[in-house]
Amino acid sequence: MDFTPLHDRVLVRRIEAEEKTAGGIIIPDTAKEKPQEGEVIAVGLGTKDEDGDRIPLDVKAGDKILFGKWSGTEVKLNGKDLIIMKESDILGIIG
Repeated sequence: MDFTPLHDRVLVRRIEAEEKTAGGIIIPDTAKEKPQEGEVIAVGLGTKDEDGDRIPLDVKAGDKILFGKWSGTEVKLNGKDLIIMKESDILGIIG
């Protein structure tokens, strides 16, 4: 991808939710909620502290993450729906 987020921002691709429940019920598109799980595509270089030293991000490209329901800004790059969010909007890394 030819896009690099600035500072402490992260580019994320949503991981689509399951089409069925655990009991086998198929969920129609209109009833699905947007998934809060994604994969990190690209990360910025990090913020700078008071001395001008760069503080690197805790996430890296390829990490699977959980993020808040209303986190980030949705964008379309190269025909793909992606989200740009601050690292602070990320709740955790899925191991």
